[in-house]
Amino acid sequence: MTSAPLAYPPFLGHEIPLAPPERALFHILPVPWERSVSYGQGTSRGPAAILAASWQLEAWDGEGVPAAAGLFTHPPLDVAGEPAAVIDRIAEAVAGILALGKFPLVLGGEHTITYGVIEGYRLAGFRDFGVVQLDAHADLRDRYQDDPFSHACVMRRIVEAGVPLFQVGVRQLCAEETAARRHFGVAYRDAESLVPARVETLSLPKDFPPSVYFTLDVDGLDPSLMPATGTPVPGGPDWYQTLRLFASVAAQRRIIGLDLMEFAPIPGLHAPDFTAALLAYRLMGIIGHHLGPDLT
Repeated sequence: MTSAPLAYPPFLGHEIPLAPPERALFHILPVPWERSVSYGQGTSRGPAAILAASWQLEAWDGEGVPAAAGLFTHPPLDVAGEPAAVIDRIAEAVAGILALGKFPLVLGGEHTITYGVIEGYRLAGFRDFGVVQLDAHADLRDRYQDDPFSHACVMRRIVEAGVPLFQVGVRQLCAEETAARRHFGVAYRDAESLVPARVETLSLPKDFPPSVYFTLDVDGLDPSLMPATGTPVPGGPDWYQTLRLFASVAAQRRIIGLDLMEFAPIPGLHAPDFTAALLAYRLMGIIGHHLGPDLT
């Protein structure tokens, strides 16, 4: 394999020529924002590490070539400034991708980024959509460490905006978050009901919206598979269970966007980098199998 250049190389750039933005289905947006991490650090390095590791992937994913739909990797987003300004910048970048009729795949960075992404969908005129979240944590606190824009509050901000939420794989939450689930009508399948029984198919509520944005905090995976994250929690799904759970959502609803958050590379240990890059690519393959040409 060819070694990736430093900084922010294009995803799978050794195999696939960089497509013009108007001809690429998948628009990959690196957002190296890290300001509210509360335990392990390093998520600002996550997007660059995933992009570099993607140069070690095969274009053929076992079933096809997801990259044949076209990949366009954006420069990293400027994340300087106050949280509200960064969230607005994320929203504008995502809305710009959607205005082209393309599929955003956002690489973080801390999970607060997802709030900015969802604001981008709302800015672009998307209304009847929900969020499916794979995560070890509920992220439904109103404030954490007196910060309403903490990564531990991101899903609270999203449900307050009126966006329906379905949580998958949660295994750490507090009493406040349990109450928030009831108050906002959050549906869920927590890890204890999924992982020991090897459940591989999710059933979304019948009234859940027809379009879904999927956010994947990498700490949702079991730390034996993904140790490179700030708050690893044992008891999460493994590789194949994760892929099949995602595929079951794609079979039920139209997935309109995707992110991978909270990846914090470990110096000298490249296996998690490759795992995160391969996960992003395999999810692209599942999306491409189900997704038609028109996002809206």
